[in-house]
Amino acid sequence: MNQARLMQQMRKMQQEMSKAQEELSNTVVIGAAAGNAVTVEMTADYHVKRVTVSKDAIDPQDVETLEDLIVVALNDALQKARAASEARMGALTGGLNIPGLT
Repeated sequence: MNQARLMQQMRKMQQEMSKAQEELSNTVVIGAAAGNAVTVEMTADYHVKRVTVSKDAIDPQDVETLEDLIVVALNDALQKARAASEARMGALTGGLNIPGLT
């Protein structure tokens, strides 16, 4: 393989990676806890956009439960964002584990 062709392939891959990263930043996943009493909207590139708490989940006498529900919803959103990211980036890398891409 000559150097010009290799450089062309690298540029193409870089463009595809940039496109994939943009798609991930526009992909929103929703994590939930306690039957949607707490929800977290997060982009697939791990930016939290919104946390919603229903009035039913708020008990001033039991703040710890609400805190736990927020953690559960965040972890659910993170898992979904990670899955979306791995699926999108895996399609580009052919399953190679490239640090920093997923």
